[in-house]
Amino acid sequence: MSIEVKNITKKYGNQIAVNNISFRVNAGEIVGFLGPNGAGKSTTMKIISCFNSAHSGEVLVNGNSVQKDPLKIKKQLGYLAENNPLYEEMYVKEFLLFVAKIHQLNNPQDAVDDVIGKVGLTPEKGKKIGQLSKGYQQRVGIAQAIIHDPDVLILDEPTSGLDPLQLDEIRTLIKTLGKNKTVLLSTHIMQEVESICDRIIVIKKGEIVADQGIKDDLNRSDEQVIVVEFDQEPKEEKLIAFLGEKTNIKKKGSSWVIASKENKDLRREIASFAKEHSLLILELKKESAKLEDLFKKLTK
Repeated sequence: MSIEVKNITKKYGNQIAVNNISFRVNAGEIVGFLGPNGAGKSTTMKIISCFNSAHSGEVLVNGNSVQKDPLKIKKQLGYLAENNPLYEEMYVKEFLLFVAKIHQLNNPQDAVDDVIGKVGLTPEKGKKIGQLSKGYQQRVGIAQAIIHDPDVLILDEPTSGLDPLQLDEIRTLIKTLGKNKTVLLSTHIMQEVESICDRIIVIKKGEIVADQGIKDDLNRSDEQVIVVEFDQEPKEEKLIAFLGEKTNIKKKGSSWVIASKENKDLRREIASFAKEHSLLILELKKESAKLEDLFKKLTK
């Protein structure tokens, strides 16, 4: 249950959409495929899912070649496209039964009932797809991607259009599925990546610019950031003089945001400053590095 992308390149006319990229997604991994619009995410996902072909390179899904065994791969793979194409004139159960029969499932009706419960479509199962909200249509798209219990899932913006409650439910579902499946998903919601994914692959202008574990990435920052609030307002110049010119100090509301790349514990320094100037510390916390900041740094 793995995805291997080996040196694939895809062009549209003279424009290179994907430029000689390689990566691997292992069994049981949920990997976030990130990048700005037009970076090549959807193109790559379509190639892996056998909906598009590369000009060069090779893609293997569970050891099978996309070029040589597309039908075999489609049986093992679930794909949710970015624009989620659906037959809006069909009823939810009718459409999912149609998909189940395409996959030649032994008990298609049981599979439909099961997947409707998994993705939370029970209240809407008797409606036409065109009558559903965007969020419920997205659930139908996810249902058709997992109805045949595939080993590999390719999800392009799976939580697009969902409300906060639906977001939590679908994220939980993806995490559950990821325990025994290989999942590659794209999203622009960084909190979603942090809560779901084990690893990120970042693509920019058709090229991979990062392929690392999330925790490794976030802990790699060499800058420490402290937020502190005092019971009285100290003068900024006194803070700078005490902490050093290399320290970056900003006022944010009633708090101070203090950042430094120097190899010293800012919290001890701030405590000493407060003691020397007879200040009471009301709040002192260390800010964690954010995936959003890392994403901006890699793709700007």
